[in-house]
Amino acid sequence: MARLAAIDIGSNAIRLRIVDVEPPALGAFGAGRDPALPAPPGGALDAPRFHPFRDVHADRAPVRLGRDVFTKGELEPGVIGAACEALRRFRAAMDAAKVDRYRAVATSAAREARNGDLFVERAAREAGVHVEIIEGVEEARLVQLAVRERVALGARTALLVDIGGGSTELTLLRGRGAVFSRSLPVGTVRLVETFLDARRPVDAGHRRLLEEYVDRVTADATRDIVELLCGGAGLDLLVGTGGNIETLADLCPAPGALPEGRAIDVAAMLRLLDEMSARTPEERAQVYGLRPDRADTIVPAAAILSRIVQVFPQPAIIAPGVGLKEGVLVDLAHAHFVGPDFRGEAAAVTDACVRLGRRYHFDEQHGALVARFAERLFDDLAPRHRLGPRDRILLRAAALLHDIGDFVRYEGHHKHSYYVIIHSDLMGLTPEERALVANVARYHRKSPPSMEHDNFRALSREARSKVKAMASILRIADALDREHRAKVAGVSGRIEGDTLVLEVQGAEDRALEEWTVVAKAGMLRDALGLEVRLADATPRSHPPPAGAPSGG
Repeated sequence: MARLAAIDIGSNAIRLRIVDVEPPALGAFGAGRDPALPAPPGGALDAPRFHPFRDVHADRAPVRLGRDVFTKGELEPGVIGAACEALRRFRAAMDAAKVDRYRAVATSAAREARNGDLFVERAAREAGVHVEIIEGVEEARLVQLAVRERVALGARTALLVDIGGGSTELTLLRGRGAVFSRSLPVGTVRLVETFLDARRPVDAGHRRLLEEYVDRVTADATRDIVELLCGGAGLDLLVGTGGNIETLADLCPAPGALPEGRAIDVAAMLRLLDEMSARTPEERAQVYGLRPDRADTIVPAAAILSRIVQVFPQPAIIAPGVGLKEGVLVDLAHAHFVGPDFRGEAAAVTDACVRLGRRYHFDEQHGALVARFAERLFDDLAPRHRLGPRDRILLRAAALLHDIGDFVRYEGHHKHSYYVIIHSDLMGLTPEERALVANVARYHRKSPPSMEHDNFRALSREARSKVKAMASILRIADALDREHRAKVAGVSGRIEGDTLVLEVQGAEDRALEEWTVVAKAGMLRDALGLEVRLADATPRSHPPPAGAPSGG
């Protein structure tokens, strides 16, 4: 058994949950599953189930971290102080409970505030709590874990709508695999701060303003989801998470028992939205028995849901009673009992990269082939580079996406690739890992990494070392498919002294690929101290001219 804790530092409140968790049953993935078995497509692994948790302690502090952040861009000093005071209380509770592991995550208010780092520093210094500011795509991933733990999706297709104070995450699940995820800057506190008077009813004009804003912000994401579904008819379930969702499930319960548990009756919710909009937040609190910090955000939450069901009509919205902190607990339990699932992580990151690449019409066949070559070279060079399994996943991501910048323009496409990757959501990667992947892709051609480049200088010393090693491998892998014609079918390498001997298999007409490997080997020599020699290279009557291009 493990005692785990999750702290959810949201835009509207800060929550703590401490639970006892039993190990998963023998035979669950990672606890008896044959590691040689391939991962299912889409990363939809049969993960162990840890629910139900046994509650030890729970606490909630009504600290609205998002106050003024979405209009002024900074966390107020008083709000930071109140948040740190709450975290001190949570720290004491975790110490008293003798927690084995914890994770404290902060969401949109902290990540959008210019002084979010100050909050993290003060939380560590004043409360002894390490706070991690997570991106929306990580928030969506964690909520997925919680929902999949609670709702038996089977082979059904479900749209997850996680409504927070600063953002809303939309995630499309097919069975246990995510096929789409997007974090959108539309949340309840953000809407209150930006558009509403917290003391007055929401009149018709402000209601239209809310609806138009929500429609505009969600338009691209909902269109992409509709295309994936081939129309809204392909959706089996609409699942909502977040505190306001739970409140709406209490106020508008769907009739009859549903196998998924509680649900919101959509027709009743739309009627309630009209009723609540006509009342002040104080009146809502009195009439519906709401806390003050729920009474002003419940209307924006219902407005967001109302626009979602306009696009994806469903009679009911499943409210499983889980959220971000439950996802954190599932993630912690998996790490504690099972350990890293590199095969599943690789599958999930690969899916995210392929989805991004297809959005920019990348050469998928070339990217996949270069990724295969890069992984093989990574394995063969392991004694020299001493990187880990997680780094192998990052190299694969960079290899898949190294040419994605072609969408902007071929000339300078390596720089465009960096820009596209660094500014895209890639589920399964932290911001630091995404920066590393973007830099590896950036240096797959042309000039090597340099401290004169802002993107490279911004990395940590360890990350800079990894970029040099992985980009040098990627250059060789990319050179092996120089013409994007798959003339090289396979490659293997062995280290002989200070030389990497490459054995290349494939078509006989691969002189340009082999010449390009040698031309692009300088970075491998600088990064890993290895010269490159080709074994059994195809004889050629004369080498390509000295001015032949060297980067693809």
